[in-house]
Amino acid sequence: MNNMIERLETIANRYEELNEILMDPSIASDIKKMTEASKEQALLENAYTLYQEYKKVMNAIEDAKVLAQEDDPEIKEMAKMELEDLEERMPVLEQQLHLELIPKDPNDNKNIIMEIRGAAGGDEGNIFAGDLYRMYVKYCESLGWKIEVLEAQDCEAGGYSLISFMVKGEGVYSKLKFESGSHRVQRVPKTETQGRVHTSTATVLVMPEAEEVDVEINPGDLRIDTYRASGAGGQHINKTDSAVRITHIPTGTVTTSQDGRSQHDNKDKAMRAMRTKLYEMKLREQEEALGSERKNKIGSGDRSEKIRTYNYPQNRVTDHRIGLTIQQLDRIMEGKLEDVIEALINEDQRLKLIGEE
Repeated sequence: MNNMIERLETIANRYEELNEILMDPSIASDIKKMTEASKEQALLENAYTLYQEYKKVMNAIEDAKVLAQEDDPEIKEMAKMELEDLEERMPVLEQQLHLELIPKDPNDNKNIIMEIRGAAGGDEGNIFAGDLYRMYVKYCESLGWKIEVLEAQDCEAGGYSLISFMVKGEGVYSKLKFESGSHRVQRVPKTETQGRVHTSTATVLVMPEAEEVDVEINPGDLRIDTYRASGAGGQHINKTDSAVRITHIPTGTVTTSQDGRSQHDNKDKAMRAMRTKLYEMKLREQEEALGSERKNKIGSGDRSEKIRTYNYPQNRVTDHRIGLTIQQLDRIMEGKLEDVIEALINEDQRLKLIGEE
């Protein structure tokens, strides 16, 4: 407990120090410094506010204990009732503070780029990739997040061999970061004449959007090609070389965009995707270097790791990492993902608390 108070005191002091920095008129001209201070303060705000409430409750408990010793029976009774309420509030506050002290993922508030690919199962894997895309779109729309398609490779049978899109909104990465991995579907494909259940897969990769400060790219390391876009996308499609492909020569990383309204728009989107992919590679390298320290984590976040099975005949979804089974596949495919995502976040917090202890 003393260790927790010490850490909270440090946070409170830093929060108040940042307040003074942000109120200093000389910082107004230094946008970079002001942005950094504002971001740091926003990360500390919840813990600071909760700690102030914790101290108020602690003081109120001390006051109520003193009043409970009074001779006046009415005051004594009121103090006892208040003490009961305050002592019930205390463990809740302590639990909230423990959670606030779990080391934050610095990427939690970032937008994301998500890639979904049809994997095993041919046409059925691509159709399922399309179903997953629709599921995520509905979930994102329910939270008021914006979606911007970067690249889409349609398939004749339906769905996508690849669809890449950006999701913008508050705390997007914090909610969707556990979706990376191999998603498996069990159902009777439309092409199946015997009515047999097949197993197919689609893979999902979730990457926090990188800002320019997160990763440095030497313009000399890039090759930028333009080409004629194909597929649905508006009147400009097939008439101009508006699609853009960027190759990062040292790593061989390629990003493309053809859904923008102009070549300039596509170049901007492909460049954002390139920064994000290189940032993801940098994060992976850091995690591998930490090795065993990453054991208190849900899954590897690797595209090949089997994370979830969607069983249509039994209307069932199973998340293999946390042993969660929900008999509401129909609702989940309509974007009602809250129960699954909350369970993953709660398990992640539990593992981090164990790691902290």
